[in-house]
Amino acid sequence: MPPSVPSLPRRVAHILRTSLFAQVALALVLGIVVGKLWPGFASDLQPLGDGFTRLIKTIISPLVFCVVVVGIAKAGDLKAFGRIGLKALIWFEVASTLALIIGLLAANVVQPGSGMHVDPATLNSDAVDAKTGGGHLPSTTEFIVNALPTSFIGAFAENSLLQVLILACLVGAALLHLGHTKVPQVLPAIEQAQEIIFAIVGFVMRLAPIAVFGAMAVLIGQYGLGVIETYAKLIVLCYAAAAFFIALLAVALKALTGLSLWKFLRYIREEMLLALGTASTESVMPRVMQKLRKAGARDDAVGLVLPTGYSFNLDGASLYLSIGTLFIAQAVGVDLSLGQQITVVLVLMLTSKGMAGIPGSAFLALSATASSLGAIPAGAVALLLGVDRIMDSMRVVTNLLGNCVAVFAVSRWEGALDLDRAKKVLGGEIVPGTEEEPVTASAVKEPATASAANGPVTASVANEPATASTVKEPATAPSAQEPVTAPSATEPVTAPPTQGHEPAPAAKEPVPEVS
Repeated sequence: MPPSVPSLPRRVAHILRTSLFAQVALALVLGIVVGKLWPGFASDLQPLGDGFTRLIKTIISPLVFCVVVVGIAKAGDLKAFGRIGLKALIWFEVASTLALIIGLLAANVVQPGSGMHVDPATLNSDAVDAKTGGGHLPSTTEFIVNALPTSFIGAFAENSLLQVLILACLVGAALLHLGHTKVPQVLPAIEQAQEIIFAIVGFVMRLAPIAVFGAMAVLIGQYGLGVIETYAKLIVLCYAAAAFFIALLAVALKALTGLSLWKFLRYIREEMLLALGTASTESVMPRVMQKLRKAGARDDAVGLVLPTGYSFNLDGASLYLSIGTLFIAQAVGVDLSLGQQITVVLVLMLTSKGMAGIPGSAFLALSATASSLGAIPAGAVALLLGVDRIMDSMRVVTNLLGNCVAVFAVSRWEGALDLDRAKKVLGGEIVPGTEEEPVTASAVKEPATASAANGPVTASVANEPATASTVKEPATAPSAQEPVTAPSATEPVTAPPTQGHEPAPAAKEPVPEVS
């Protein structure tokens, strides 16, 4: 009888039970429906998304520390780690500057704010202060000084990624200096802690659909869908510019590594959908690190490039800031000259590097840029309050893909990428965690023993392969009066046939007679 085909409801239930992507997608749709129909109730769901983000943030710092320390210790070359960091910074600066220029060109061509004729006096600048919490972006000097830890525990308590990275580099360098003989238990302990943290990530990720549902319901309940109509031109421009930038990333990835960005996007589709739903790249950082390692990128490259990119390589934010600055200027009727637009790029090259982890950082960067120009009223930044949350999806996708491409590119540049494995994993030929370990040639070879009256006599069979299917039977000696001889050359001793191995040849030397 033909096998019974599961009914449609059963198949759907099976997919929802086993696929995180399907669970998050369903939660996304339900969140939009609840936010649209019951906006008052939706606003009370904020703790769902916030609680999930808090749980993820508790894991990030120890995970980054463990991955970086293990990566340095196993690579055994601190200079290589320094080269990876330098190449990563070069890539970040080039990519973020390119994003700024693309944003400016797009805003000049499309003119998203033209014709609005907004009077800055009618805007409420207090709303911007409430959004930013009265904070400010650090200067370049403050940014560098704040990256240096003042306490080992404090770096983890404050969840400062740059400080944790510096501590991890110091610990990894110390392990290399002392060697495994002086501190033999430290590295295995850190590796075990890393496995525990990844297990915790698996537990927390089961709550991802609940977090996406709450975050999306709050978004739609607070802002509604009408804001999309009001700022349609600006929204379409930002997303189109982001799509163009991602296309450039795909070309760069293909040219440098031969990998497909589309296949990589399919590989991390669960993490990408979760980042979209929670509007946070931090929520998926541990899982993305794990997947990059399984896709062939070396531990030290993943551990350094990806966390550093979260602070230095905000490509999506750079796009948004450059387009947003020109949008504000056009809306209030200010025509920025070429020199002023170059100033915008230079200012944003600095301010965009200190945005990570600061509430309302986009508005702080826009306010700093407007103040540096002197032509745009600072209160005009309030024009973007209604659309800023809608832009989170664009920023999240672009930032995350930009940093992942940076990991592959820098790893390939440094020779820290297993390209064959990466192609097989992204192509679906290898499912990480399910591939079997090959049988190596270093298996232990058991000699055939011959026991006589006065003691054992050993006869080794030359070049006999050790396989899992080979059963070794001891060769027993005849009586003491009869000499023990090796098999004749005409009757070779053969091992059981195994795939990929030739039968073992006959023993060359006769076994000495037993007296």
